[in-house]
Amino acid sequence: MNIHEYQAKEILATYGIPIPRGRVALTSDQVERAAKMMGGRCVVKAQIYAGGRGKAGGVKLVHHPEQAQELGKELFGKRLVTPQTGPEGLKVRRILVEEAVEIAREFYLSLTLDRESSRYCLIASAEGGMEIEEVAQKSPEKIHVLNIDPYMGLRPYQARKIALALGLTGSLCEDCVELILNLYKVMLDKDCALVEVNPLVVTKAGWLMAMDAKITFDDNAIYRHREYPDMVDYSQLDTLEINAGKYDLAYIKLHGSIGCMVNGAGLAMATLDVLKEYGGEPANFLDVGGGATREKVAEAFKIILQDPDVKGIFVNIFGGIMRCDVIAQGIIEAASEVQCALPIVVRMDGSQVEEGKRLLAESGLNVQTGDTLGDGAEKIVGMLG
Repeated sequence: MNIHEYQAKEILATYGIPIPRGRVALTSDQVERAAKMMGGRCVVKAQIYAGGRGKAGGVKLVHHPEQAQELGKELFGKRLVTPQTGPEGLKVRRILVEEAVEIAREFYLSLTLDRESSRYCLIASAEGGMEIEEVAQKSPEKIHVLNIDPYMGLRPYQARKIALALGLTGSLCEDCVELILNLYKVMLDKDCALVEVNPLVVTKAGWLMAMDAKITFDDNAIYRHREYPDMVDYSQLDTLEINAGKYDLAYIKLHGSIGCMVNGAGLAMATLDVLKEYGGEPANFLDVGGGATREKVAEAFKIILQDPDVKGIFVNIFGGIMRCDVIAQGIIEAASEVQCALPIVVRMDGSQVEEGKRLLAESGLNVQTGDTLGDGAEKIVGMLG
């Protein structure tokens, strides 16, 4: 689960991590008033669920409130396109107005999960303000990575080693140690998948400050934090993804024309790969889970059909916990309700597979069955020509 920069900074501030003064605005007039509160010279920052906003024109320094208001008028409702948004971009509906800070040095600092070691890891670099992927590619030696023992936690001496590696000494080094340890507390207390500060800066006045922040919560832990759902900005999410969430479906919109419905995340990833191998372009990732009901399958199918880019549907199901005849009934129910005439290919195997195939054959739908994953992928790609 993503949140905006200003929300992430509010969380950091409660853990004693210094942030710039700022106010959130929902209108251009509010942008102007906030700019006056910051003394006129300030930074206007579009709030979207993506990085790379500066290069897209979403972060600018202004010198007087009227200029801030004009920039607000330009940004509100604008779609910012960054490498993380895809070509359609994300619409700006909130703006953060912050005091302008004189910066002496910039650093990168984050905590995230290292899936190879199944541990949290601390990542730091003296190349702050840049995309960390770019630094990793061009100057990997400038990135410091520390895997954290889950039993010992992050120790002060380890944080100090990172601070020294960044070139910080004296009181700044000790301030950085405290900041790193507090970031780790945020990571644990808030059940985060990512806590990123980029850049962490040393101001010309000699203070450490989090100039930008990104926090991503672990979706599996949201039930422990009742306040999290209220923090979501639904304008930043795809409508189909929101609908899928209501039925506990894992759905991600992609940019192809073949709608996919699969049970199991690993099988779903393999399905997307095989479709690409046969020249197809998936329109979505959709995992209905291992124990879905007929009703849940029907809702999943309807969500796929609501995507105007979908020209054909590929269903790939292994019937273990979920029976194949239940899948077939859900497909038939949904397709009949919305009068679906799109070509459908169903590859299914496992429990009640023959009954499932019989139901589909007698349904009157434009449906074919595939014996294997490759056979099914080849058929749907061929049907779309």
